[in-house]
Amino acid sequence: MTTDLPATPDLPKTEDEWRIRLSPAEFRVLREAGTEAPWSGEYVNTKTEGVYDCRACGAQLYPSDTKFDSHCGWPSFDDAIPGAVREIEDRGHGMVRVEIRCARCDSHLGHVFRGEGFTPKNTRHCVNSLSIRLDPAS
Repeated sequence: MTTDLPATPDLPKTEDEWRIRLSPAEFRVLREAGTEAPWSGEYVNTKTEGVYDCRACGAQLYPSDTKFDSHCGWPSFDDAIPGAVREIEDRGHGMVRVEIRCARCDSHLGHVFRGEGFTPKNTRHCVNSLSIRLDPAS
């Protein structure tokens, strides 16, 4: 994965350093833009209040009040914390989609879809559970 983001001192600088920090499954999703199997992620049905952070770097990404049931098999959010994610055109797998990555560490989160009508914002951030970690509200 290439990035034009500025270096952050406390983050790994090479993919080998990321391999040490992340489990093999996390590395495959976060650093190699993999996808976990639908309905397999720990946050698909979670209703706990809090904030979802990037599993790779800890940056806050999604408030729990933006999470909704899309019945797609992955956690879905209709909005991110402003500036927390960046969007990149993804032409892989024979289709055009919009990939979402953590703005801090450039790790893969999932894809964003618009125009489906699930929420008033008409946006669905389809995120791998392996890309996020819930920090529950106290």
